[in-house]
Parts: sequence; C-alpha cells; structure tokens
Amino acid sequence: MSETQAESPRRRPSLLRFNPKVFAVAVLASLLLGALLGWLADSTGAGWLVTTLDTIGSTFTKLLTFTVLPLIFTAIVLGITSLRSMGGGRAAARLGGKTAMWFAITSLISVLIGIGVAGVLRPGQGVDISPDQQRVNDVNEMSSGSWLDLIQGLVPEHLVGAFAEGETLQVVFVSLLVGAAAYSLGDKAKPFVEFNQAVFEIIQRVLGWIIRLAPLGTLGLIGNAVATYGNEFFAPLLKLTGATYLGCALVLFGVYPLLLWFVARVSPVKFFGKAWTVLQFAFVSRSSGASLPLSRQAAVNLGVDRSYASFAVPLATTTKMDGCAAVYPAVGSIFIANLFGFEMGIAQYLTIVAVAVFGAIATAGVTGWFTMLTLTVGALDFPPAMIATGIAVAYAVDPIMDMMRTMTNVAGQIAVPTVVARGEGILDDEVLKAPSSPLLINGDEEADQPEERRDGSEEEPALAKA
Repeated sequence: MSETQAESPRRRPSLLRFNPKVFAVAVLASLLLGALLGWLADSTGAGWLVTTLDTIGSTFTKLLTFTVLPLIFTAIVLGITSLRSMGGGRAAARLGGKTAMWFAITSLISVLIGIGVAGVLRPGQGVDISPDQQRVNDVNEMSSGSWLDLIQGLVPEHLVGAFAEGETLQVVFVSLLVGAAAYSLGDKAKPFVEFNQAVFEIIQRVLGWIIRLAPLGTLGLIGNAVATYGNEFFAPLLKLTGATYLGCALVLFGVYPLLLWFVARVSPVKFFGKAWTVLQFAFVSRSSGASLPLSRQAAVNLGVDRSYASFAVPLATTTKMDGCAAVYPAVGSIFIANLFGFEMGIAQYLTIVAVAVFGAIATAGVTGWFTMLTLTVGALDFPPAMIATGIAVAYAVDPIMDMMRTMTNVAGQIAVPTVVARGEGILDDEVLKAPSSPLLINGDEEADQPEERRDGSEEEPALAKA
C-alpha cells in the first residue's frame, strides 16, 4: 500500500443511500399494488386481507412515530448549540428572526390560497353523511380545549412525562430550553452536546432502516385506506380532498418556486431535483418528523450552511407546516361551515388567517393538522357538536389528504432556510450548482468535514465568515 493510500481516510458506508429513480418506481408500484389489493379486499369481503394491510400500514407508522420525539429533541438541541459557529449571539438572533419572519410570510400566503380555493370549490356543499356516533364522541373529547389550555400545556409536569405521553409540543419547548442552556454554558456543556450527537446519530441509523421499508408501508397504508373507505372516500368527499390537494399544489409548485427564484435566486428545477426524494418520502410517511434527516440533508445539498440547516430545519419540522397549519385549516373550516349551511363573514375569514399565521407553533409533528383545524374552528366559535361532526366526517379521507399536506410541509421546511441562507450570504453556490446526488442520512464521514479548496486547504465554514 502506498503512503498516499495509507494517509487517505477510509470512507465509511453511508447509512442510507437513496437512488431517486429506484425509490420513485418502488413507491409508485406500491401505491398501485396497494390500491388494487384494497379494492379486491373491499369487493370480495376478504377480512383477512384488510387485517393484513392494516397491520402492515399501522406497523410502519408506529415504527416511524417512535423515532420522532428523540429525533426532534436531539436535533433542536444540536441545532441551537451549533449556532456558536455563526459568529455570536447577534448573528444567531438575526438568523432566527429572519427565519421566523419567512415562516409567517409563507403561512400568510398559504392560508389565503386555502381560503381562495375553498371559496371557489366550496367543499361540503351537497354532502350528507351521518358519521359513526362513537367517532363523533371521540372527536368531541379531543376537541375540547382553548388557547389558554394550549399555553398551559406547553410546560410538562416532568421531563419523562413529555416523552412518555407523546406530547410533541412539550418536547419542543423542553428542547428549546435545554438547547439554550447548553448554548449559554459553552464548553461546560460539551459532554452533554456530544451525548446528544451520539443519540441523534443512533436514531438516524434506526430511522434509516425503517425508511427502507417505505414501499411496503405504502402498500399497507394505501390498501387499507381503499379497503376501509371505499366509495365514502372517492365520492362524497371528493371536493374536500380535491380542494386540499389543489391548495397545497399551488403552494408547493407555485409559491415556493417563485420565492426561490425571485428572492433566493435558486432555480426551481434545481430545488426539486435535489429535494424530490425527501418530498416523495414525506408523501408516503405522512410525517415531517420522520422526514427530518432527509430534509436537513436536502437543504445542505442545496448549499445551505450545515450549521444553520441543523438549526432551521428541525425547528421548521415542528412549527413550519403550510399544508397542515395553513391550507388545510382554511379548507377544512370552510368545509365544515358549508356542511352545516353556516355563512361566514369577513371577521371569520380574518380569524382563519390570524390562527394560521400566529398558531403555527401549536402544530406538532404527525398530528399537527388536528390541532390547527380544532383551534381554527374553535376560534370561529362553531358549536361543539358542529365541530365534532365536521371533523369526524373529514376523518374519512384524512389519510389521503395528509400525504399532500405533509409533502407541502416538508417542501416549505427546506425552501425557507434556503431563502434565509441566501439573504445572509451563507448559501454555497458551488454546492447548489453541483449535480444532484443520492440523499444521505448520517452519511459519509467526509460529508461532515469542512469542504476542501481546490488547492487542498480546508474551506472556512460560511457561517464563521458571516
């Protein structure tokens, strides 16, 4: 072995290397096969097949869900502590402020699009469905609460309880608090930060194994949805589903590309070329939290500084949900109003806008749509029975709508950090213009090292220069 070979570092195989074309074909095949199996189960009354599809889909969902809370906690803590490389507290505060500003701007645009689409398509008119009473009771129980309850619920009684009870919003609050404390302690908190880094990488490794099962999970989820809902899914609530998809599509393929092109000077073709794999996975998994590692890497591949991406993307994963927290609450609220013949005025529409812009922090991972829709219709002062029945009816088609909502969420969680990075001068155009490559989760060791100049010297991190 030559001396040069001995000195060169050995590349560690990546945890998960996606081939976008193979992944797309596998997902598409799973969608078609799952729909076919679901139709067969529904038409033949094969209960065993329905049970099998439900077991496959629910198991995949549970596997994704149990990784979300530790992933969010460690990612936010590491993201906040990584802000030290940004050149001090002022730079970090400036970046955080601009990130929040663009979150609010895109949420405002998204909710207005949702209102406009629902106003034209008028979902809910002509629909006459009597939902299962037990479902109505369950939704009524979940819908109880107010803004005061939400604020009081931010602080957990004890740390373990927030994780054990799956309180995502409380975990986010604790993560921000702990991350800020670790940031303020500096080197004293280094062992704690290193521990979180190790846990973060372990969770990513587990999640990488789970993601490989995405085509199988898709087959089960789609098959069970078709077998369970049948005509109830495809016919009476077609307008609600169509309005949700159209509103999200306008944001996903209209708002974000225009924002990237005119503000960030990033080609939409380049953006979707490097982010399409994670958008496909978001569509299948219906989880922004499970998509987090891929979303972060997609932002880095678009040229966003790694330190800023480690902060902004995890934060966006829990608070930036234009599909679930802006488009859908608008469409869903108007759907419920039309369902009961309730005529809304300008005050009600302004309330929907306000809740979407200022209530995004209330969204929480996998179930953010429910929180935001409940908050919105509650703020509109709809009667409890009307809220419960309306949401129960929407439940029938929620799994399919949630796919497009989550895809839109994740696109925004990548697009906004890209826009902010350009404005702060921390977007690497050389990385942006590089050919698209398979996404990596916890990838090669070299990926986490500073970029090397052409002359072999290490490039100074962009955030440090900023």
